[in-house]
Amino acid sequence: MTFPTYFDPKKSLNLFGLFDNFDFLKNLFICNKFPKVLMLSGKKGSGKSTLINHLIFYIFDNKNYNEKKYEYSSNSIFYNNFSNNIFTNIIYLSGSDFQNTKIEDIRILKKKILQTAIGNKPRFIILDDVELFSNNSLNALLKIIEEPSKSNYFILINNKSKPLIETIKSRCLDIKVILNEEKRKVIIESLIEKFNIKTIIDLKSSQLTPGNFIKFNYFFDENKISFDGNYIDNLSILLNLYKKNKNVIIIDMISFLTDNYFNHHRNKNLFPYEKVIEYKRFILEDINKFFLYNLNQNALLNNINNKINHD
Repeated sequence: MTFPTYFDPKKSLNLFGLFDNFDFLKNLFICNKFPKVLMLSGKKGSGKSTLINHLIFYIFDNKNYNEKKYEYSSNSIFYNNFSNNIFTNIIYLSGSDFQNTKIEDIRILKKKILQTAIGNKPRFIILDDVELFSNNSLNALLKIIEEPSKSNYFILINNKSKPLIETIKSRCLDIKVILNEEKRKVIIESLIEKFNIKTIIDLKSSQLTPGNFIKFNYFFDENKISFDGNYIDNLSILLNLYKKNKNVIIIDMISFLTDNYFNHHRNKNLFPYEKVIEYKRFILEDINKFFLYNLNQNALLNNINNKINHD
């Protein structure tokens, strides 16, 4: 699945909204008080990855970082190496790559982390979607985290899509990134203006995080998914796309589409409140079974259609 380049947190030259968080982490590093194991917790799309990327850019290339505008330059050697994942003092590991881990994968992971950092400079090991790592991977990491070398700093990004094991949480300084409604809207409005985004999703009623808002909005526009259209037709589009891409973000889009459909019917009093709760639970349970057990798509759509139209 392809998105515009500005969706890539490493290529997000501007930081929006999380200025206090940036200044706090920057000052910790300047004062030599930056924790060896830091965890940022919050909803997916709240800006945690972009925040960390700006911090790292400041640390390694502060002459090209504008602290007043919270903006970094794309015209530097560091940016080129950083955005192309070839800067050796930064290691990115994604939870989606370590959900089903073999012993050899863990050996490779430990070897990579234990390699000597270059130039006597700090090295950052960033574990994105840390909650998605398998328990074997997390237990292997735990041994390294407990005795970090002088140059290694671990940054864990916890999107809270599932519970994280307590042994990892207990080793971290956990900073929660929470956007209140005003900040959420300001960040989204800034993104819309900055990138001249055509809005399909209603900003106020969606309650989506900024990152999810621009991704969902772009995806719905590209695939002609209209909120005024037929729910079953829209659901079918998303299910077909999931079969091609197997991207978990489509599952989140399906949940959002379903929430939006039933919120509309509840606000218009098209269904009694009790029916809204019943139908929504029924549909989400059926969709979850579809993904878990690879059930027949036509059977799923017919079952949902019969429930909401003929019950």
